[in-house]
Amino acid sequence: MTRIIMHGCNGRMGKMIYDVCKEDPGADIVAGVDLTNQNDKPYPVFTDITECKIHADAVIDFSTASAVDGVLAHCVERKLPLVLCTTGLSEAQWEGVKRASETISVLKSANMSLGINTLASILKQAAQALAPAGFDIEIVEKHHNQKLDAPSGTALFLADQINAALDAPYAYRYDRSQERKPREPREIGISAVRGGTIPGEHEVIFAGMDEVITIRHTAFSRSIFAKGAIAAAKYLAEKAPGLYDMQEVAGDGR
Repeated sequence: MTRIIMHGCNGRMGKMIYDVCKEDPGADIVAGVDLTNQNDKPYPVFTDITECKIHADAVIDFSTASAVDGVLAHCVERKLPLVLCTTGLSEAQWEGVKRASETISVLKSANMSLGINTLASILKQAAQALAPAGFDIEIVEKHHNQKLDAPSGTALFLADQINAALDAPYAYRYDRSQERKPREPREIGISAVRGGTIPGEHEVIFAGMDEVITIRHTAFSRSIFAKGAIAAAKYLAEKAPGLYDMQEVAGDGR
């Protein structure tokens, strides 16, 4: 049984992780931390993580970037593995994450879905085979109409994974409306669609001469990110200090 402290327990993802945990015999939330002291859970909730002294095997953080420094410091002090799901970290905070990983195990990923991270591994193989053969690469991502950033962090993550597999980097093209010219061969086009309540869809297109390969991941619920975070907590609880990512969890089969 992996004992988890949920930082950001009263947020949308914190509540979803709790619901998923209830159905998982291998994980249990033993404490929560949230600025709002609302507590309708069967575990204690603290407004400050430094007040939480309950024994645990890992911390899952789904909060805000402004809280990350305190979470890192507390986890380092108590030698607690940390699944860091919060986005929007500054360069200085990223350096803090790297320093913390010298003392504790830290997992940080652009997307907590096991499916997306398995997809990233597949895309590396596809790019290595298809890019040298002249296939063009395009990414189309779709999300709900309340999403603020475009393109999504996951689309950029997939593009970065493809680029890392190639001998020479491709440029990213976000908008073709301002130029009237043929497509450059060494580029990855990234397009964003916003509408309705789409949880998330990422489609990667490899377009060659007279053939097209399309690989798509569709998220039907945010629960996939909760399941991924719990799998990551189980994974980290057994690991030595270091910086880990979700592709390692996906490869572990959890």
